[in-house]
Amino acid sequence: MSKPTDWSLPSARTQKVGSTITLQKSPDGAVTKRTVLPGGLRVISEYVPAMRSVSVGMWVNVGSRDEETAVAGSAHFLEHLLFKGTRSKTALDLSSSIDRVGGEMNAFTGKEYTCFYSRVLDQDLQVAIETLSDMLVNSTIDKKDFESERQVILEEIAMRDDDYADVAHEMLVQALYGSGDIARPILGTRSTIMKSKRDIVWNFYKHHYKPRNIVVAAAGGVDHQELVRLVKRGFQGLLKGRQLPAKSRTLKFPGTIHHPTKITKRESEQSHLVIGYPAFGRGNKHRYELGVLNTILGGGMSSRLFQEIREVRGLAYTTYAFTQSFSDTGYLGIYAGFQPQKAHEVLAVVDEVTNSLAGTGPSEEELFRSKGQLKGSLVLGQEDSSSRMNRIAKAELVTGELPSVDELIRRIESVTSAQVEKLARSIFSQKYAISLVGPYSSVQEFRQGKGRS
Repeated sequence: MSKPTDWSLPSARTQKVGSTITLQKSPDGAVTKRTVLPGGLRVISEYVPAMRSVSVGMWVNVGSRDEETAVAGSAHFLEHLLFKGTRSKTALDLSSSIDRVGGEMNAFTGKEYTCFYSRVLDQDLQVAIETLSDMLVNSTIDKKDFESERQVILEEIAMRDDDYADVAHEMLVQALYGSGDIARPILGTRSTIMKSKRDIVWNFYKHHYKPRNIVVAAAGGVDHQELVRLVKRGFQGLLKGRQLPAKSRTLKFPGTIHHPTKITKRESEQSHLVIGYPAFGRGNKHRYELGVLNTILGGGMSSRLFQEIREVRGLAYTTYAFTQSFSDTGYLGIYAGFQPQKAHEVLAVVDEVTNSLAGTGPSEEELFRSKGQLKGSLVLGQEDSSSRMNRIAKAELVTGELPSVDELIRRIESVTSAQVEKLARSIFSQKYAISLVGPYSSVQEFRQGKGRS
């Protein structure tokens, strides 16, 4: 198969059911293949020579954005419940099957997808596939388990609420997106979890956990045909019909981004500030420029924020920048934790740093350094089967594009100082949202530098 010049993946919806195609061959000998099974389930793998581990992920095209507000937290609740047992195995049986081969197993829920994953030795691929597929296909969601896990999730929410940095990040999304589906907390709220019923989550499970919404991805010492054989066996009974794989998410962010200042009062010894600048979705052509900009701004100890806020002025122990991209929108964020009375000073430094970057752009040294950081992180990630598995799974389920590592490096290298300056000017000229957690009763107290002294 010839490589597409734009590195976009050939659509699984047009691939013949039961067929296997090679998506990519890398200079290091890695080979990426995809098979489409009846029912629309996709199996994608990257064989890496000499790697003795295999990372397997079962990705479901559903997340917190797919919930109704009244039942917020259902996707995450379901993630927990699928570990509680199946028709033939208890929760202990499921965890023991992975523990006894020295592997690891976990899951996570996002705004737009859910993933159940395991990392094992190559010889134990069968154990991982059998365990994960049993959880996804044969879970019973017993009423007793539902009630006990409700308490676990309430404890998880309480733990998040006690982590004020997490609270600040959560509130920033609400400050940016108001009451839209992106702003909905992945964990839900105490109210929605307390009101949740077993039948609601069961119906959510039966509606979304269908083969057409599932991608099974594996990377490392994996034989593709053996992987397909095991997946067929694990999902037997469901792999039928001519249903096509689900289309890529086509959500379109409906309107105005909010820009308020959200103050969450906590009698804390440290305040937590998160600032959010509206940006763009994950497929935007300027995403490589954004990666370079983010790194220069706050991607490490040599970044502008770290140097100005921590090294030069000693205002914070932790400060960094980050990006968050969804299918249809995204933002560039800045975080800092500091003594409450320093809030207005820290915000002034952030404004100074962002205005400077928008005004004159990065230096050649900063540009060189940030590119090196991004390239190094990218290449080092190739040493880990989990990183490789995540890369191919997101390419299939989310982005529809699988550039080679060499191509990614080329795209990073092609970013110019002028492009970064232009993007910085575009992003930092907008209104931004602020989330602040600390001992403040009002926005005025924060703006005037009041707080515990």
